[in-house]
This record gives sequence, C-alpha cells and structure tokens, in this order.
Amino acid sequence: MNTISVKDAGLAGLSGLMLTACFSPVDLDWMAWIALIPLLISIKDKSSRVALKLGVFAGLSHYLTLIYWIVVVLSHYGNINFFLSLTVLFLLSLYLALYIGFFTLGLVRFERDRLFSFWGASLWVALEYAKAHVLTGFPWCLLGYSQYSRLPVIQVSDIWGVYGISFVIVVVNLVIYRTFFVSIPQKKKFAGMELALASSLIGLILVYGYHGLREKADPDPKGKRLRAVIVQGNIDQSIKWNPDFQEKTLAIYSSLSKKSVHFKPHIVIWPETALPFFFQDRSHLSMEVFKAAKTTNSRILFGSPAYGKDKDTIRYYNRAYIISENRVFDYYDKVHLVPFGEYVPLKKFFPFVHRLVPAAGDFSPGKAVKPIHAPDLRIGALICFEAIFPDISRELAIKGAELLVNITNDAWFGPTSAPFQHLSMAVFRCVENGLPMARAANTGISAFILPNGRVLSKSALFVREVLKQEIRLHNKKTFYSQRGDIFAILLLIVLIIRLFWILTTKRR
Repeated sequence: MNTISVKDAGLAGLSGLMLTACFSPVDLDWMAWIALIPLLISIKDKSSRVALKLGVFAGLSHYLTLIYWIVVVLSHYGNINFFLSLTVLFLLSLYLALYIGFFTLGLVRFERDRLFSFWGASLWVALEYAKAHVLTGFPWCLLGYSQYSRLPVIQVSDIWGVYGISFVIVVVNLVIYRTFFVSIPQKKKFAGMELALASSLIGLILVYGYHGLREKADPDPKGKRLRAVIVQGNIDQSIKWNPDFQEKTLAIYSSLSKKSVHFKPHIVIWPETALPFFFQDRSHLSMEVFKAAKTTNSRILFGSPAYGKDKDTIRYYNRAYIISENRVFDYYDKVHLVPFGEYVPLKKFFPFVHRLVPAAGDFSPGKAVKPIHAPDLRIGALICFEAIFPDISRELAIKGAELLVNITNDAWFGPTSAPFQHLSMAVFRCVENGLPMARAANTGISAFILPNGRVLSKSALFVREVLKQEIRLHNKKTFYSQRGDIFAILLLIVLIIRLFWILTTKRR
C-alpha cells in the first residue's frame, strides 16, 4: 500500500501520455475513453499518500507533453533563458498535475462505493471547474475538449457545457476499470448499476447529438445572412512591433482584403493587434484603414492596442474595433488578460518577465464583457485566449450577440500543437451557445465554425490566406447560455455534501 513500484509509475506515466494523445494535433480522441485506466490500476489498493503521488506523476507526464509550447513562447519570443523557460514549464505543469493528484486521492475515498463511477466523475468535473477559476483560471484542454471533432457527442454541450463531456468520459473509464480490473464483494450488483449509468449517458448524448446536428446546421432558414471574410496576414512575430514595418503590415492586410471585393462582403475580419500602432490617434496609418473599408465597401473588425487616461495614469488596452469607411461604430477591450503575456502579476517579484509584455506596455482589463454593435449586427468579440473561457462567450450570447468572432495572434506559439488545441476549444463555444464563429488568426488556424461545431473552412499555419463564407445569423439562446455551468456546479455541491458525510461518518 505504501510503496510505488516501477510498474505503478509506468502505468501512471502511460495514462498521462495517453491523455496528451487525445488532443490536437495527434487527435486520438477515442483514447480518452480508456486513458485513465492505467492510472486507476496503478493506485489500486494503495494508500492515500501513494495515490496522490501517482496522480501527480501522471499529471506531470500529461502536462509536460501537452503544454511544452510554453518553452517556445518564453525562450524564442520572450527572450527568456531556455533553462529558466523549462523551469516555468515544470512549475506550471506541477501545479496542474496537482489536480489529477487530488483526483486519485479522492478516488481512494470512494473505492468501495456502489456509485464509484458517479462520484469519481463528479470529482474530476469539480477539479476541472476549480482549475478554470482558481488563480484567474487556466482551463486549457479540459478532458471534454478531446472530443471536439465528434460532433454527435458534443451537442449536449448546449446543456451541460464542456464539463458534461468530461463527466461522461470519466464515467466510462471508471466503469471499464471497475468491471474488468476490480474484484470486490457484490461486484455483479455494483457493475450492473454502473454499466446502466454509462450506457444511459452514452445513449442519451448520442440521441440528443444526432438530433441536434440536423437542427443546428440550419437553425433559422429565414434568418439574415452575413457575408464574412477572414484575412490571415501571417506577420512574423519578430518584426510585428517594429515601427519600421507598420506600413508594410497595413499594406498586407489591405491588399489581401481587396481580393474579397467580388464576394461583396458585409464584414472583413483582421486578427488581434493586426494594427501594431494606436489606431485611435487618427494618424495617416489610421486613415489607410478607413480607405480599406471603402475599397471593400464593408465594415472591418480588427485588433489594435489602445490607451486611456485615468487621472495621472495611462492605461493600455487590447482592443477590437469595428469601423466603416467613415466612422468607428464600436469597440471592445479585452477583459481576461494573459498572465505574464499582457500583464505581469506581482511584477516587482518577477522583473525578468517584462520582455514578454507587448510593446504597448502592461495592459489593463476592459470594464465589461459586451457585444460590439454595428448597424443591424451584434458581434461577440473574443480576443485571443478569451475563447477558452466559457463564461465570456455565454455572457456575450445573453447580451444579444449573433456571431462570435475570435481574433487571435497564435504566432506566439510557433509551429507547435498550441494553435490546433486553441481551435479545438473554440468549437465548444459555438455548440454551447448555438452561435456561429469566425476565427481570425495572425497565423493559423483561422476558421469558420457552424453552431453545431462543424468547421466549414480553415487556414493552414504560416501562410497568408483569405477565407470567405456566407453565415446565417440568429439569436436563439440555448439552455447553457441561460443557465451556464449549472451542471458542473450541481455536481460540485453534491460532491461536497458527500465528502462531508464521509468525513463525519469516519469520525463517528
């Protein structure tokens, strides 16, 4: 019970690697349904302390291989020492691995429970929910995201959110483990209950999913249509903020946009900080943007740094504008900033990371999540990794957004797995809220996504590309849009009550 063998460590590490393989770009999504089983075998009959250690080891195996791209961001683009970058990767992976450690620790408490799979899956979801909110949150590649391309499976996200998909996957893992690898009294009785639970859940989500696919593919045949264009400029990150390259950057976006004139677009979308200057200053560069809108005879939505004065302090913002040829309609300032990328928490304690902050300086968060308004159009703008936070998209949907637009600059990631993973998470925002999305990246992966999660068209990495698509808009709110993560919250509440009961019973 209190020792870890090489076999145990190997099984735990295998689970971690299998979890990574579930996600893009490897995309062995079927593996998610069995990925936890080696870890579960390794903690069988182990003490709480050993189970915790094996869970953390599995987590390290998973996260070191999943988010390795952090080293590229820090060392190549942030100019931070390579070994220091590795240290940051290890510390972040260790923090995230603790959640899997807490999962295995908790499982020991439910080992002989007749609803072992339910309580274990509830615990997993509760920990994912905590990971998405603690310390500003980092819900990167939650287990449910592994199924982004299995459209019938993920349609139930418009009720349960991504946490519901995670729940079902973990239930299946635990039921398979309990059925084939555990020998306990009354096994047949327990196995029958849990097999019934797993079968019912899978049947439910598939029936609901195939029905939802047809309905969401064309939710409103008479709804208004929007001809949208995405421009991927593929501006090299190393020269993006070079003042000498500003005019050429603008010329690239303008010339690519002109290629869509024959399509007669209603809106042209440029990515996050497509304009590496302060558009609000109305310089000759800003006037060129208005000319581009006139040439295409459309509105242009784009990203640009911005600033505002707060008493004696100048605050900088990561902003999305929407303009026509002669006016600015509206803008949105990014609310959820990237720690150590757009601002530095406890900056006086981390002076060495100042080089990660863009040329505009430390950014401040916007005042509120709100749609961008233009005549007869309400857009929910998601800037960069805001797309991985379900609450932001949901709030935009509640406030009337008809189209989600994710503008991002994934050049920071280089040729790693991160751009693929980023896109996979954006798919869920469409399904959850029943809204289409246009995703414009500086470099890949730009894409159009239907409300049912189907990716209509997408770009490659590190190419200049123009995507054109006619989109049908509507504003039919889903259950998830109206109630949010009620599924995860209810599981969390029930789990807390159950753990409290276990602890009080043990004391008695």
